[in-house]
Amino acid sequence: MNDEQLLRYSRHILLDEIGIEGQEKLLASHALIIGAGGLGSPVALYLASAGVGKITLVDHDDVDLTNLQRQILHTSSRVGQPKALSGKTTLHEINPGIEVIALCERADAARLAELVASADVVLDCTDNFSTRHAINLACVNARVPLVSGAAIRMDGQIAVFDPRTTESPCYACLFPPDQQFEEVQCSTMGVFAPLVGIIGTMQAAEALKLLMGIGTTLSGRLLLLDALEMGWTSIKTARNPGCAACGDRAD
Repeated sequence: MNDEQLLRYSRHILLDEIGIEGQEKLLASHALIIGAGGLGSPVALYLASAGVGKITLVDHDDVDLTNLQRQILHTSSRVGQPKALSGKTTLHEINPGIEVIALCERADAARLAELVASADVVLDCTDNFSTRHAINLACVNARVPLVSGAAIRMDGQIAVFDPRTTESPCYACLFPPDQQFEEVQCSTMGVFAPLVGIIGTMQAAEALKLLMGIGTTLSGRLLLLDALEMGWTSIKTARNPGCAACGDRAD
């Protein structure tokens, strides 16, 4: 690290758990963020400010006025711009010393496999089950840890799925793709603005821990938040041997 980096990241370096070694790991890491909306905004902001050296931001949508209630990566002046490009602008304003790749596209399964294979951690900040399952499968196949978050109305959830370990379940172990789940979106159901900030910030924290190899992650646990009562529920999760995504994974 140069002198500017030592100063910028000094509050991290002061932490015994991180130090110079941990910060250097972040600077050498690549995070893939899929979704630059409510969850992706705090995720991207904190990974960039923390010094993750390379961030790929994927989103096919444009900034809309209705996004600005919660999607803090964007501004009123950027309404109509692609979210990925708007996000890149914000991240470079915060930390010009990192590489930010903006992909204005909806990644299909083949594209996800390509993107995930080059990443050290993946953050799912999307809002539909089909995309989440596609991301999960790509992470299982590439053995790249996945940090998954979701938020709707006043309820949020976060989990870590780490296919590098034998005991870790994947997203499909908890939410099998052949089961029917209610597909709800904030465009019709609404979402409490700070809720996405809480969940997204926690996703960023889990990703940073994974990249530095510190602490205990949420692998094997699903955290649920009732923001109206501000109450947390922790549910232990286990790998499903018959899982359609990871059941035949060779360990």
